[in-house]
Amino acid sequence: MRTILFLTATVLFSLTSLQADAAATSVPSVPAKTSTLKADLAELLDGVREIAAPGAPGTLCVFGDAAFPVVAGSTGRESSGAVVGAARFGNGRVVAFSHDGYLGVNALGEADTGALMANAVRWAAAGRAPAAGTKLHVGLYRKNGLVEFFDKRGFKAADADLHRLNSVHVLVSSAHSFSDNDVETVTKFVAGGGGLITGSCGWGWAQLNPGKDLKTDYPGNRLLMPMGMVWGDGTTARTSSRGFTVGDRPPTTLHAGLALHYTLEHMAGRFRLNAHDVEQASATITAAARALPPNDTTFLPKLARLASNDKAVTVPTPKTPILKSDLGPRLAATFQAMAAKILPPEQVKAHPAAKVFPGEAPPNTPRVACSLTLDTTVPAWHSTGLYAPAGGVVTVEIPESAAGKKLWLRIGSHSDNLWNLDKWERFPEISMRVHLAKPSTKVASTFGGLIYVEVPDKCDLGGVTVKINGAVAAPYFVLGKTKPMDWKDRLRKEPAPWAELQCSKVIVTVPSSFVRTLDDPEALMKVWERIVELEDELAGTTTERRRPERVVCDQQISAGYMHSGYPIMAWMDQPKNFTSKEALLKGNWGIFHELGHNHQSGHWTFDGTGEVTCNVFTMFVFDKLCGVSPAKGRVNLDEVAKNYAKHMANSKSFDFWKKEPFLALSMYVQLQDAFGWDAYKKVFAEYRAAPKGELPKNDDEKRDQWMVRFSKVVGKNLGPFFQAWGVPVSQSALAEIAALPAWMPAGFPPRR
Repeated sequence: MRTILFLTATVLFSLTSLQADAAATSVPSVPAKTSTLKADLAELLDGVREIAAPGAPGTLCVFGDAAFPVVAGSTGRESSGAVVGAARFGNGRVVAFSHDGYLGVNALGEADTGALMANAVRWAAAGRAPAAGTKLHVGLYRKNGLVEFFDKRGFKAADADLHRLNSVHVLVSSAHSFSDNDVETVTKFVAGGGGLITGSCGWGWAQLNPGKDLKTDYPGNRLLMPMGMVWGDGTTARTSSRGFTVGDRPPTTLHAGLALHYTLEHMAGRFRLNAHDVEQASATITAAARALPPNDTTFLPKLARLASNDKAVTVPTPKTPILKSDLGPRLAATFQAMAAKILPPEQVKAHPAAKVFPGEAPPNTPRVACSLTLDTTVPAWHSTGLYAPAGGVVTVEIPESAAGKKLWLRIGSHSDNLWNLDKWERFPEISMRVHLAKPSTKVASTFGGLIYVEVPDKCDLGGVTVKINGAVAAPYFVLGKTKPMDWKDRLRKEPAPWAELQCSKVIVTVPSSFVRTLDDPEALMKVWERIVELEDELAGTTTERRRPERVVCDQQISAGYMHSGYPIMAWMDQPKNFTSKEALLKGNWGIFHELGHNHQSGHWTFDGTGEVTCNVFTMFVFDKLCGVSPAKGRVNLDEVAKNYAKHMANSKSFDFWKKEPFLALSMYVQLQDAFGWDAYKKVFAEYRAAPKGELPKNDDEKRDQWMVRFSKVVGKNLGPFFQAWGVPVSQSALAEIAALPAWMPAGFPPRR
């Protein structure tokens, strides 16, 4: 296993010098006295066995001495994260939820969530216990919809004024409601004995506040951090059908301080963690390092010392990955990623793993300067044809009028982070973004990467001139702009390790080695243009496209064989296919499928069809580009018959149907074979033109509308067809199309 010394004194000093006496602080053996912790948990969880999961709950990092996790959710195959946490702070107490939906009547009415909330209020009020014979006063800050909920449980609830909290025992508020000025007021309230019940979704706040840092800019985290907790930017998966199963006590290593303490003991041979606890400790510490702001003086300096004690840093590769059980290398990598973000650009060094992936330009490659004009009516990433060398300082200049206007510099197209994966085949985070807040910005990446300027939606800056200095030239072809001779003679030979091929509808990012001998990128990109053009045509979005799609190849991606999004990500077995016109014309189910995901609409994609309706687009491209009709394709009519027989053997179970994407796709193949592609185009167009109030609001309505709209477009009653496949539809929907002639494919359903 290849190891290289990387932790320099400079990086270590950057963290340990945040506070002079931080190095002398010992890791607490427990976040609170064991007897107190047991009593607190017993009080909070009395009568609570399951709580709801409103929306997509975020993550909550619990790290303080007097803080503790209360309810856990899943963050990986063998790891958990806190959904609910609590802490004592001064004379008061706080309970924090990982989604502000927990402070709403809908979530409080599900499972035992309401019981947990009532327990939390009583527990949090201990510092300001009401006088005998009086009700506990709950102050609701911008949560007046909860008055009835609390009144029914014997509390006195009323709207709260943050500057008049003398009579309030417990304050209930979403952390999103707090301003910068509110933080000090609420902190004093809790320290003086008040109780606080709050909730937030970190990833949600980050989405609503582009250009801001959740760790340092979010008032909710500045409030909660002194109390020993912060919200992170991840999500937590359910552990039960309705939300989260509640045990007597979450894993000890779910507390970041304890996880770090026991990890140190384990690595020193003084304590033995079992395999599960090793993975949980690794996940907890990693999450804490990513969630805590760089000025933390309680946890990060200890992590820095742990990482510095493990000086041999493993460079992950597909053959020698870093596993969750590899505590030393994993936590050292966590420290390195976090430390690189706070170093001044001049102090950033190339990480040893950068040589392996994403790679490096040849030694002594000349640095270049470039000036380009951005069309800011086009949102998202703008390619520059430049590459930032690992550890090299790049200077970016923009007009003063554009500074601070939500333009960002991105280094690296490999935007997938791998922190939650069980193994890392490359370093888990290798791209970075820097806000262009000033006319001149210096930036350096420890891994390097292709350089982009990110433009926000609805940008009104017009044309913006950007000057970049200190970069390396990369192979970069733009259909309709790059001259073939320039490509052959010079551009494909540019030294950067990654290249881009661009047309108006898609940009493909591959290692440069795959384009060095590419003689005709024009013919290749015309095929790519046609692929996306076809999917736009089927979806009816041809005139609505505002930016190209992106496809990026990576050593390891965050999920699946490929995954959709911006960019679409694929593994390293695909560059040879993505740079071959002939390979694309034969068909590539994977990339057509992911582009299909990017064209999907939730209005006509009901439960069980997330991996199905995207393949309507896959089949359309195969038909129109590759000459393979759906009836003769991957799910041909013979396969449809076999799939239906398998479905019959499972009693036409809709649950079974939803779990088998190619079984479900059989229905869509039959519809296409009978009614052609125009029917799909017309149905999709109907959805796009429908007023918002007419669109389906739940899964039942999605199934009903899909059947009804398709039936009306083709002039046939598809009710019997849907029923033959066991897809649930309502009687009212069946009645709506009953006057149309009933339809069923010839010979279907087959007789037993």
